[in-house]
Amino acid sequence: MEFFSLLALAAVIALSCFSKVNPGLAALGLAWFLGYYYAHMGINQIAAGFPIHMFLVLVGVTYLFGLAKHNGTLEKLSQDAIALFKDRARAMPWLFFVLAAVLSTIGAGNIGAVALLAPVAMSVAWETGIGAFFMTIVLVCGANAGAFSPFAMTGIIANGLIAKLNIPMDPWTQVYLPNFFAQSLLAALSYLVFYRRVKNHHQHMPPPELRKIVRTSPWTHHQKYTLAGIGVLIAGAVFLKADVGFLAILVGCVLTMTGTSDGRETFRQMPWDIIVMVCGVNTLIGVIETMGGLGLLTDMISKISTPHNVTAVTALITGVISAFSSSSAVVMPSFIPLVPGLIAKIGGGDPVAIVSSINVGAHLVDISPLSSLGALCVASAVHADKEKLFRRLLGFGLSMALAGAAICFILFGWMT
Repeated sequence: MEFFSLLALAAVIALSCFSKVNPGLAALGLAWFLGYYYAHMGINQIAAGFPIHMFLVLVGVTYLFGLAKHNGTLEKLSQDAIALFKDRARAMPWLFFVLAAVLSTIGAGNIGAVALLAPVAMSVAWETGIGAFFMTIVLVCGANAGAFSPFAMTGIIANGLIAKLNIPMDPWTQVYLPNFFAQSLLAALSYLVFYRRVKNHHQHMPPPELRKIVRTSPWTHHQKYTLAGIGVLIAGAVFLKADVGFLAILVGCVLTMTGTSDGRETFRQMPWDIIVMVCGVNTLIGVIETMGGLGLLTDMISKISTPHNVTAVTALITGVISAFSSSSAVVMPSFIPLVPGLIAKIGGGDPVAIVSSINVGAHLVDISPLSSLGALCVASAVHADKEKLFRRLLGFGLSMALAGAAICFILFGWMT
């Protein structure tokens, strides 16, 4: 049973890499088939593995920020910030890093932040001579730096998985910050290596060209109300300890009823494929755990791991798989549940360090154009040689599996 359950997990990962079938739906089907016919689990027992709270939080947060995207609130925030730095070309990379991190942190998530910023970022990269390659690295690192916020989809998934392990980990200091430091380190190293060409290029952007890139306009009442709604969500969650999912649903409904944004269109455009993927894989993982598959996978990883190198090993494995699969929806739900068993098998290790290595290793490779983030940047680079950009980003992104192992060993290895 252990072997067949792991085979099912491998099949879901393969589907996420090479097929158009939603791996979450496949995972739900396999969870029923394996659980009912092999593990003799009841339907209620199988369904109990469906992460209902995670589902509610994902729905609430993506709905609220979908409203903010639909009425231009997030885009307006971005444009105003960029306009402040119109004559400082050399500061532009860090502006986009910070802006992507902020948008991702407050709830837009890494994909939402890149989707909003990539068209403007690629135009700015061309006008200033920064280059699409370096701008992609900075933009993706910034978006991923804020991705593990409790208000962002990736952070919601990570914190939901960690809660099931009964390991006390603070969402900000022990989940968000380790990833933020790792992504910031990669951006800083890339700045030192790839930014040399800008030093001899334009020192500032010509004002007429800048006005074409960022056209600012007054804030509308609807955008102001939406921004206030986002503030209510953040304040309620931070200071009143309100449930993020239910509060986001309530705020989103109020904004919709007041005509602030189109609720029906936003609901249709929500990332249902990702939500189904996350919940389906989580349900399958519950069945695999019952069948003993997680124990078998833990044994396999423990054979090449020690308390000293476990952060590098987990980052490398998750990085390689994430290069071809979904980091948040497939890789994290597959590997974070292994952490307690892995620590027991190798005789030591810090759960915060290992979870951080899984998170960071899975997301550093997102610079690759095979990922959603890298692909959005390539698609937005209208002035660049897209074939050359694709090849450079692919090589750099795949190399991040090794770089991620090294970074995690340096940043988190001392903890184990």
